[in-house]
Amino acid sequence: MNILRAGFYASFATAAKLLAGLVILKLVAWMAGPEGVGRLGQFMSLMSMLAVLAGGGISAGVVKYVAEYRDHPERLSRLLSAALWYALCASCLIGCLGLLLSRQLAVWLLGDIRYQGLIAVLAAAQLGIALVNYILAVINGFMDVKRLAFVQVLGSLLSIVVALLLARWLQLYGALLALVIGQLLVLAVSLPAWWRSPYFHRGMLRIRFDRDMTLRLATFSVMTLTSALVPPLVNIAVRDHLAAQFGWGQVGYWQAVSKVSDAYLLFLTTAINVYYLPKLASTHERAPLLAELRLAYRYIMPVVLLLAVGVYVCRSWVTALLFSADFSAANSLYAPQLVGDVVKIASFVLSYVMLAKAMTRLFVASEFAFAISYVVLVYLFTARFGLVGAMYAFTVNYALYLVFNVIVVRRYLREL
Repeated sequence: MNILRAGFYASFATAAKLLAGLVILKLVAWMAGPEGVGRLGQFMSLMSMLAVLAGGGISAGVVKYVAEYRDHPERLSRLLSAALWYALCASCLIGCLGLLLSRQLAVWLLGDIRYQGLIAVLAAAQLGIALVNYILAVINGFMDVKRLAFVQVLGSLLSIVVALLLARWLQLYGALLALVIGQLLVLAVSLPAWWRSPYFHRGMLRIRFDRDMTLRLATFSVMTLTSALVPPLVNIAVRDHLAAQFGWGQVGYWQAVSKVSDAYLLFLTTAINVYYLPKLASTHERAPLLAELRLAYRYIMPVVLLLAVGVYVCRSWVTALLFSADFSAANSLYAPQLVGDVVKIASFVLSYVMLAKAMTRLFVASEFAFAISYVVLVYLFTARFGLVGAMYAFTVNYALYLVFNVIVVRRYLREL
């Protein structure tokens, strides 16, 4: 499996996920306008945090160690038994906490106690989401990209149907509920697909505590939870700041441009995650590792540049298509955001070396440091430039992160 083939299959999965997300985004924009899109971002941030917490944040660790142990049945069995135990315990804990705090979360994030039931449904779904994370991580670890793409495509198409039905029935509430149900639909698809794989055996469903494997997974749990929890929390803080300074309507413009970036970058980040994490994890010599990084920049950077230019040229059409005429003010925010997107992808390729090589302390410290610097830059730049200052802060922060990753990777390569 090479990056081109992985990218080919990943693009189908990404297109389906993108379509599902854009359908819900369009429904919310149509039903609730810029303010609704701003609040949609808050709910999606909560979803992304809970989705990772559900499985204890060990997906990256499962991918890494499955890639390393797939030719060692005894180690693989111990790893997967421990991973399933870890994921189920974490999901039960997070689900219970979510149920207990559903009222407070509804008021804090969505500003309306009527959404308490929605938060409770999301909390109750954590066990199923944990199983989805576990299954997809195992499939990814075996680099079964074709099967992984099939699962994600079919799950996304089913979620589109559910979103259309629930939005018609329950309006905005139904569109948000469809986001939760869509994640569970992936379980209905992934479980039988996994059972039919040539590498599946019933031992992969055994639940057992293993101290050594649990400690290995915990290392990745710390890194994954940090990278998964810090950005949504930061985005929540940024939205609250922007809302206080400019109002929720302006937050909707910022959120709209951010969602467009997330949408087209999803093609690249999915390919990087599917191919590079297991590949870098199983590569231990300097020359092959350096070759993989060069290959990534050779293929990925021209693509992200082309996509960014395309989005900028078509920004007015994209905004009108995905949102509505009410979002035309967002068109002035695209340029600095798209520059930041290019720098972001350049830094992501290198940051996966820290994740694949379990540089836990450095990875966690960098996530917190650059999260804080982003918030500080947002405060400084929005005070000077207005709403577009949030985009300037995004670009500058990722430029600093790229420099940091270049230093880290060069140091690691010298030590090999």
